[in-house]
Amino acid sequence: MPFFRDLRLAYHSLKRSKSLAAIVILTLALGIGANAAIFTLVRGVLLKPLVNRDENRLVYIRQSAPSGGQDNTTFSVPEIHDIQRSVRSLDEFGDFSQMDFTMVGLGEPRVVHGGVVSGNYFDVMGLRPVLGRLVGPQDAGADAPGVIVLTYRFWSTAYRKDPNVIGKTVRLSSIGDRSATVIGVLEPSVPYPADTEIIGNLVISPHHLSATMVTGRIHRMTELFGKLAPGATLDQARNELRAVYAGMVKDHADAYPDNGGYRIDARMLRDEITSGARTVLLVLLAASGLVFIIACSNVANLILARTVRREGELAIRAAMGANTWALRRMLLAESLLLCGAGAIIGVIIAQPLVTILARYASRFSVRALDLTVDFSMVWIGVALAFVAAVILAFVPRLPSANTSNGMNLSSGSVRITSSTGRRQRIFAVTQIAASFVLLAGASVLITTLIALQRTQTGFDTRRVLVVDVPAPSDGRTPQQVVDFYKESVRQIDALPGVTETAVGMIAPYRDAGGGFGVGLQFSGDGHVHDKDDPRALWRTISPGFFTSLGVPIIAGRDFNALDDQNSEPVVIVSSTLARQMFPGQDPINRHVYWTDPVLEFATGSAAEKARLTSPHRIIGVAADMDDEHIVPVPTATIYGALADGGMFGGHVFIHTTGNPYALVTPVTKIIRDTAADEPVENAATLEDIRAKVLAPDRLNSLVFGVFAAVALLIAIVGVAGVLAFSVSARTREFGIRMALGSQPENILRGVVADGVVMAGVGVLAGAAFGLVVVRVAGSYFGDLKMPGAGPVIVSAGVLLAAAVIASMLPAARAARVDVIQALRSE
Repeated sequence: MPFFRDLRLAYHSLKRSKSLAAIVILTLALGIGANAAIFTLVRGVLLKPLVNRDENRLVYIRQSAPSGGQDNTTFSVPEIHDIQRSVRSLDEFGDFSQMDFTMVGLGEPRVVHGGVVSGNYFDVMGLRPVLGRLVGPQDAGADAPGVIVLTYRFWSTAYRKDPNVIGKTVRLSSIGDRSATVIGVLEPSVPYPADTEIIGNLVISPHHLSATMVTGRIHRMTELFGKLAPGATLDQARNELRAVYAGMVKDHADAYPDNGGYRIDARMLRDEITSGARTVLLVLLAASGLVFIIACSNVANLILARTVRREGELAIRAAMGANTWALRRMLLAESLLLCGAGAIIGVIIAQPLVTILARYASRFSVRALDLTVDFSMVWIGVALAFVAAVILAFVPRLPSANTSNGMNLSSGSVRITSSTGRRQRIFAVTQIAASFVLLAGASVLITTLIALQRTQTGFDTRRVLVVDVPAPSDGRTPQQVVDFYKESVRQIDALPGVTETAVGMIAPYRDAGGGFGVGLQFSGDGHVHDKDDPRALWRTISPGFFTSLGVPIIAGRDFNALDDQNSEPVVIVSSTLARQMFPGQDPINRHVYWTDPVLEFATGSAAEKARLTSPHRIIGVAADMDDEHIVPVPTATIYGALADGGMFGGHVFIHTTGNPYALVTPVTKIIRDTAADEPVENAATLEDIRAKVLAPDRLNSLVFGVFAAVALLIAIVGVAGVLAFSVSARTREFGIRMALGSQPENILRGVVADGVVMAGVGVLAGAAFGLVVVRVAGSYFGDLKMPGAGPVIVSAGVLLAAAVIASMLPAARAARVDVIQALRSE
């Protein structure tokens, strides 16, 4: 067959140009490999179906109060009952509450992220077990025994897929203490709405069975899912939910303050799961697409240069009767060989890339954790190779029998026609424009990362070790919990190198969003309590907390051993709260008190609840310590004393003069000797915790920086190649100019100027293209913003400097042209 003959001839032709073939293949391999890996990632995270049965009917329902800063308020049990009774476009509902438990009885004591679900939750979600059974209707109700299911990843990593865990009994402690039996292992699935390790029935959480949970309309802590009724659409369900919700707001106005802007919405479960990763993955796909365009432009220039050098050969073939299609088919055969080899290497490169990028994408979507390389990546590589081959085969201008002449047939010199030169420069400008877009994007990310890393936190991060030691809830009284922490702190303080030890409710950055999220409403002396009371964060700490973190107390004093439940209620406030509540006044000895209605559902006796909401005297003012945001913002915080009760979570903070990590073993031993079943986990310095929070920003910078570096390298090669070919074709011209008196430095400056002009045009084209892309994409993705002047100027400067460097070698070659040899070249 003619085409197979063309392939054979193409192979022998390329063997004579091994260097060019190698450069083309490796360049295409980079472009194809990056795109194959990214598309596999996008397919696995955004396009691949969920394992849930009837996923096209699964709906996630969200209640929010955006005016009050709450993107997701979750639902209360009365709200869920109202929706279940009134909405008909959803025929089944499942609910899920997230809670952390201390689990004892299955290996080492540990804190596990848990879910508490209704009896029909797994049926609604369409999930199956891989071992045992799941929570079902028989497990509903207050009289049912406690049962839990292990998630597949937790079972695989913590217990190495041991089937003997089924039937084991564990003790779970949270707000109350319960035993439960392991009844099954959930199939691999997306752990949404939270990355849980165990999921149990309502009985494992005594709090869920309490009267306050069942009857409190503002006691919101439950996520809600629904399944569309047969024939119903999402729009119908959304409209019906909004109508029912409007009635709820009207009937229970006190539960939905006007300043909250309460609303309800619904979206398909898959859209909800992928929403966090959609923007970053599509931007990543666009970046890999730009790399592919740069690679193809560079290769097109190489192929164009090779075709010009082969004009004599092509002219002879045309003169001997080869028509345009035959010549084009010959070029297509060569392109297919080159692109096919590039695709094979690209797919090989893509496999480890998928693994690396999956770890990167898992920061934005848990679906990436289960991503596997499948055969679809091969087809992606084949498709990209075919597209590249067609582009490369139709780039060169071909001679015809009518235009062949003696010059074409006999001349061995290189002559660049105006159209060929124009095409080469267009391809070079395209590379630079695409590189500029990538460089500008990477510069924005790197600039942001540097700014975040340089931000002053307001407390010591290097010499403070944080250890998670949750408050024991295995039947101990509040005073026994306080005594446990006091004894632990006393013994840790005695360790060599320890300067201060304290206990706190929240670990900075790690527990961002914990401790009642946006805060609780409060009031104070000189203020009238109403529904628009301000909010403050609530933190419970022990004496020495501020010293251990290096946070100064600006006025007043720290807590001491006498600040307990037998003395007057006292608090320490942040400087921002003091300025807001008592401007121009001394806040010491004034009072603040909690007014948030959600506190009526707090645990404890009536006397303890009354003490919680009673006026608390301010004994100190501490410098602001924003423990939630990487870039600190003014924060209103009220700190309560550990001995006064109200500890949730639990973290030990140890300030040391030595290596913080050397304390992990002795601290663990001290705590385990004090309470054998107490988890001691996640020991890390505040510096490392902060670095972990910054990991997504660091990964963004790394990934896009690599793309930009590859693009810049290819673009530099492209500019150098265009200029080198131009110099070789203009040898006679340079010889004549130098014979007429032109100086070599003028020739050098002229060639460098050509490179700089190409780079300048490319930068302008890239800036215009980037502006259009950001404007258009910004209407779909609210996270996209215009880059500042700094990253744009830096990117333009880098590209112009790179163009000068790329131009120097061809320019130096042009300046060294031998006049006599140049004049004899034809």
